[in-house]
Amino acid sequence: MKLELKVNGRAVTADVAPNTLLVQFLREHLRLTGTHQGCDTAQCGACTVIADGRSIKACNTLAVQMQGAEVTTIEGVAQEDGTLHPVQAAFKECHGLQCGFCTPGMVMSTIDLLAHHPQASEAEIRALLEGNICRCTGYQNIVAAVQTAQQSLPA
Repeated sequence: MKLELKVNGRAVTADVAPNTLLVQFLREHLRLTGTHQGCDTAQCGACTVIADGRSIKACNTLAVQMQGAEVTTIEGVAQEDGTLHPVQAAFKECHGLQCGFCTPGMVMSTIDLLAHHPQASEAEIRALLEGNICRCTGYQNIVAAVQTAQQSLPA
């Protein structure tokens, strides 16, 4: 099937099999490997991307479902000059990572979280990130990173 969409601000046209998952399309066809493939059951959140302004799990979304959509991956959030997105900078500053496998999905979920809940409390942050599993950090530094990003994003 012919698929047309925008990925990280660029128009993309490709022929894909109807059963191609979005995570496969991003990683294998576009070589955007920052979207990680973890559980394949939409449980871990490592594959989180933003589609038309909302975070989604790319491992349980068919690529053809993104026809005409605008998709942003972790590779598309930094500025063109290499300046980190405020959420990326906050994760770096607060060491909101350990092994790094969950980090791209965590960052994408945080961008969505702060876009829709900019004043989220610590309890709300924890609840809103519960679709992203981190097996290394204990979440303390991740929550601190989200709170730091809250302060750095425009109101």
